[in-house]
Amino acid sequence: MKKLSARQQLHLEKSVLLLVLMLPLARIIFDYFQDSLGANPVEAMTHRTGDAALQILLLSLAVSPIQRYFRFRRAILFRRLLGLTAFFYGLLHFSIYLVFDQELSFGDTFADVAKRPYITMGFSSLVIMLPLAITSTDKMIKRLGGPKWRRLHKAVYAAAVLAVIHYWWLVKANITIPAIYGGCLALLFASRMIRQTRNLSRKNY
Repeated sequence: MKKLSARQQLHLEKSVLLLVLMLPLARIIFDYFQDSLGANPVEAMTHRTGDAALQILLLSLAVSPIQRYFRFRRAILFRRLLGLTAFFYGLLHFSIYLVFDQELSFGDTFADVAKRPYITMGFSSLVIMLPLAITSTDKMIKRLGGPKWRRLHKAVYAAAVLAVIHYWWLVKANITIPAIYGGCLALLFASRMIRQTRNLSRKNY
């Protein structure tokens, strides 16, 4: 059997990862046609896509710590795919709300965004992620330049914070799951701060 080149191996790994990341969507589609989404299918689809978006977004933020603490250097090669998939689920999450809840009424949608704080948070998160998705290509990285591109993409942390707040304010009563997400995000922030502190100490030394 012919051995795969490094490029082919990476393409295969990304393809497998993408298939795994699409499992939540496949499950939603399967349950929809099996009439297994419960009494409120729209609500179920909205919640599931929102969960997938936030989980994958947090996973994309965990790439650097995974690379650093577990010596898994190849992890960085999958961060773009994770980020784009998180945006895809976030866009799908909003689209379900727009199509089924608001019946494609953009006026009512933006009035709802302005009126209800938890929707404001979620929509703001998606808006922040949009330019990050657009500028994720190699061509855009070269056009913006590395330093400027990295500064722009630090906004992903703001998107994650807003997404967690969106979920927290949505559930109101049982905050266990959003609290877990918030805890994971806090750990990621702590990891980033520790790394920055160490880097600063080395420079001063």
